[in-house]
Amino acid sequence: MVWQNAALGMAGVIGAGVAVFHGILIQRLMVAPFEAVAMADRRFSGTTRRLVAPLLHFSTVVWFLGGIALVFAANVLDRDARLAISLLVGGTYLFGAVFNFWATHGRHPGWMLMAAAVALIAFGTIASGV
Repeated sequence: MVWQNAALGMAGVIGAGVAVFHGILIQRLMVAPFEAVAMADRRFSGTTRRLVAPLLHFSTVVWFLGGIALVFAANVLDRDARLAISLLVGGTYLFGAVFNFWATHGRHPGWMLMAAAVALIAFGTIASGV
């Protein structure tokens, strides 16, 4: 069971690492330019200006927390809890990988990293007999 736990933990490290990098890029390339435009253009309401950054960072937060949950599950939790976390986090990572691939026509490394994490989650879950 050591290799299966290592696979889940590695998937968590990949997911959390992708999340941190993603968050930095989202802030620099999307949030900051939007805020500059939104402050100059009064057609954007205050509500819209307040919601854009959290909505753009939502996937970052989900991926990061999912990564932490996988590392925690691999090291602390029992088999049933690992299965539940693997299914939940694996589903969100799979969603990210598929739609990143679709939206960028495969020209973005994010889908590959998320797909690698999904594969590690599957290995760690299936190989442990869950």
